[in-house]
Amino acid sequence: MTRKVADCRRFPSESHCTLTISGEEDEVLRAATEHAVSVHQHKDSPELRQQLKEFLEDEKAPS
Repeated sequence: MTRKVADCRRFPSESHCTLTISGEEDEVLRAATEHAVSVHQHKDSPELRQQLKEFLEDEKAPS
């Protein structure tokens, strides 16, 4: 299974967040949702989870 990455640096924010989360897709999606709600003040919703899922990228293998 390909690991996924969510990287806040890809999206400008008032907090200038630099958090990167990696792991299996369901783990990353859960953690990214919690982060978006607690740090970026988003409301947890199916729409937010779908946006975050589309935001995930495959983790690049170490060289």
